[in-house]
Amino acid sequence: MNPYLATGRRKHNPRWDERRADPGPPPDDPSPVEAMAWRLQTPEGKDFYGQRKATVETVFGIIKQVLGFRQFSLRGLRKAAGEWNLVQCAYNLKRMHALAG
Repeated sequence: MNPYLATGRRKHNPRWDERRADPGPPPDDPSPVEAMAWRLQTPEGKDFYGQRKATVETVFGIIKQVLGFRQFSLRGLRKAAGEWNLVQCAYNLKRMHALAG
């Protein structure tokens, strides 16, 4: 599996010619960050990375906006993990209820 990871922040709404520009050949002896940046500029990388908008980002948006969960109330990794499990259960129950009709 070849992961696609963000290498930094990018400008929103780039011009059309910037979006469709050819990334060129891969750099010679790149650092891991440079190699990942090049992979994200390829058409395959753009399409694959763009899928996360529909799969992952919406879940976190619903958890923040609809469920109102923005920060942990408890301290410690174990307690925060338990709190996160409750948030996940609440999201899954809400989703199942919506799908059931």
